[in-house]
Amino acid sequence: MRRDADGSLLVRLSWVAAEELDWLKGLKGSRWVPQLKAWRLLGTAETESALRRRFPGTGIPPRPAPDAGEPQPRRRVEAQDESSRHVSQDPREQRPPSQVPVPEAQEVVQDEAHRVMLLLGFSPRTRKVYRNHLRSFLDWFGEPPDRAGPDAVAHYLTHLVEDRDVSRSYHSQAVSALRLLFARVLRRPAVIDGIPRPKKERRLPTVLSREEVRRLIGAARTPKERALIMVLYSSGLRVSEVVRLRRRDLDVDRGIIHVRAGKGRKDRYTLLSDRAAEVVDIHQRFQDQVEGEGWLFPGGREGRHLNTRTVQKVVSRAARRAEIRKRVTPHTLRHSFATHLLESGTDIRFIQELLGHASTRTTQIYTHVSRKDLARIQNPLDHLDRE
Repeated sequence: MRRDADGSLLVRLSWVAAEELDWLKGLKGSRWVPQLKAWRLLGTAETESALRRRFPGTGIPPRPAPDAGEPQPRRRVEAQDESSRHVSQDPREQRPPSQVPVPEAQEVVQDEAHRVMLLLGFSPRTRKVYRNHLRSFLDWFGEPPDRAGPDAVAHYLTHLVEDRDVSRSYHSQAVSALRLLFARVLRRPAVIDGIPRPKKERRLPTVLSREEVRRLIGAARTPKERALIMVLYSSGLRVSEVVRLRRRDLDVDRGIIHVRAGKGRKDRYTLLSDRAAEVVDIHQRFQDQVEGEGWLFPGGREGRHLNTRTVQKVVSRAARRAEIRKRVTPHTLRHSFATHLLESGTDIRFIQELLGHASTRTTQIYTHVSRKDLARIQNPLDHLDRE
């Protein structure tokens, strides 16, 4: 542990238990600095007291004492003489640093961004993703956010694409997060106005055949896993929606599921298969022996629902046991649900409603993977011998 020039604490961990790491992340103002491979903590008396209680005997570097009777001056960069000045192409070096200590300025901006996202009604997952993007940009920039301009934003996005080789979706998320930062938080929309958004990738979804879905269900090891896979496939739910289902959301008599506050905070109804309802009933009989909560798929911790990452592991492991060579995720079952409905002759507008899409343009992607029309085409290779 050492103290930075601005008074903040830098903590490097060679090894630490998961609960200790979670505690460190929960400290007010703590953030990971990739360049230093260390955690930066606020150098306040409150933080130091918490560290001493959690890690007794840990040596904490003393805080720099201000001059007697004088307020502690803020950091400045001494002016260079003319012979030592140089012109840099890096926008981070072209701007003079703010008089506000960098970590404090960054922390204030991130807190304000979080408040704005709460007021805009962003989901917890979106808030987490945007905060990660903002933290990455601010760590890269290394100066108070109000010093950033269009050149800095353009250099950072170029760094993401060329140096880190991020996907287009990650690139687009970064642009959205920076738009929020400059337009809503810093009130400087001109900084981001000229920054283009990357073109969307047009990738076709992976779809399982009906036989592969049958094998996947058969590879489930427990009633809970089988119920998860069957509900995902028979209802077309997103993984975030299936883990938040409560028992009251299933209307077995009407054969529907009430999806509450799905993507975009929208409610909708989708299908509940009779076979899936039977398996869910078996799962609940086992679950009632250990849990009495209202979640359909409760997690390991009392009162919490199942984690989305756990569902992803359940599906991928079942796919390996079923010897399916495609990359299978919970969203693959959603794609398969929509495609099989389309192949069965279901109107695309009904599929749109079941999936919760805002526009049929999103649902139309399944027309490109449906075999309904392709099956009518006779392949010329299959008819060579006959001719």
